Amino acid sequence: MAITATSALWFLPFVLPICFYVMFTDMAQMRITNQAVVALALVFVVVGLFVLPFNTYLWRLLGLVTVLIIGVVLNAAGVMGAGDSKFLAAGAPFVALGDLRMLMALFMAVVLASVATHRLAKHTPLRRLAPDWASWSQAKKFPMGLALGATLAVYLILGAKYGA
Repeated sequence: MAITATSALWFLPFVLPICFYVMFTDMAQMRITNQAVVALALVFVVVGLFVLPFNTYLWRLLGLVTVLIIGVVLNAAGVMGAGDSKFLAAGAPFVALGDLRMLMALFMAVVLASVATHRLAKHTPLRRLAPDWASWSQAKKFPMGLALGATLAVYLILGAKYGA
C-alpha cells in the first residue's frame, strides 16, 4: 500500500520543520540531535494515531523498531553515524511499505544532488554565508542528514500530491 495523500498532508506541517532542522544542524555541526529524532518519532506516534488505520499504525511502529535495530548494528560496524541511524528509524514509520522501491530511487537521486550541491557550494562564494559550518572542513565525511531530511520531505510532498 502506498502513502495516502491525506496522511501525507497531515504529517507534512509537522515533519518539514524537523527535516529542515536536521539538514541545517548536520551541515553546521555534523550531527543530528536527539531532540530532532525524538520530535520526529513523536509526530508519528501522535499524528499517525489519528490519520492511519490502527493496524497500519502498529505495523509502521514495528518498522521503527526494526530500522532502529538494523541502524544500531550498522553504527556499531562503523557503516553509518548514530544520528543517521536514529533519524532513519524515526522516519521509517512515515514510509508506506509499498513505496520502498520508489523511496530508494528518490534517496539515490537526493544523495547525488546533495553531495554535488554541498561540494559545489563549498568551493564558491556561497560558503561565505556560513563560513564556520563543520561540514565544509570534512574531506571524507558528508552530512547525510542533508540527504535524509530532504528525502523524507520530498517523499511526503510527493505523497501529498500524488498519494493513493
